[in-house]
Amino acid sequence: MIQRADQRFFADHGWLKTYHSFSFADYYDPQNVQWGALRVFNEDYIAAGAGFPEHPHRDMEILTYVFSGELEHQDSMGNHGVVKAGGVQFMSAGTGVRHAEFNARKDLDLHLVQMWVLPGRVGTPPTYGQADFAEDDRRNRWLTVASGEPNVEAPIALTQNATLRVSRLENHSLRHTFQPQRYGFLFVAEGEIDVNGEKLHAGDAVRVYDVERLELQGSGEAVLWDLPA
Repeated sequence: MIQRADQRFFADHGWLKTYHSFSFADYYDPQNVQWGALRVFNEDYIAAGAGFPEHPHRDMEILTYVFSGELEHQDSMGNHGVVKAGGVQFMSAGTGVRHAEFNARKDLDLHLVQMWVLPGRVGTPPTYGQADFAEDDRRNRWLTVASGEPNVEAPIALTQNATLRVSRLENHSLRHTFQPQRYGFLFVAEGEIDVNGEKLHAGDAVRVYDVERLELQGSGEAVLWDLPA
């Protein structure tokens, strides 16, 4: 199933322009609550110097991937950090945490995706981390960013049996193979990528279930989740 960019929910708050792939905040569709264990996938454009004031989370694994700009984070655990383009911020909300997120730049908009995954375990202590990656780490290959799957190595550990991978294709072909009865969610952030014969442009996504593989060809930035039910 393909969700085109203009089929997503869109809200313009002035300082924030946000696109929701699934039900979130003021947008609710009982037929579009999640895909497997992926509960939230929001593409956000945050104005220079603006951001989300302190707010709470609980029992959710939250990952933010920065496409351009710099994301500043601070939380009730005492963590403070800045994630630059190509980097990922991770927070397991566990038993509860409060945090704030801002555009660290005063001269540049921030473009990112925030993703929530249902946890594999609840009631655990909250944790925070971030990882920086070079563009070459994902150029024409899958970069495994986060995983809770057995035998899948990743710098960010999830409690859920899911894996996040990203890639930057430059007129290149790439494949991902799924185990049986797995969910897949692939998002194109920029460029044009042919996925199993369907052309996807910036903002488009494809959802699959129990499909053997995805074949990618083209140029652009891709974000891929491999998920359980």
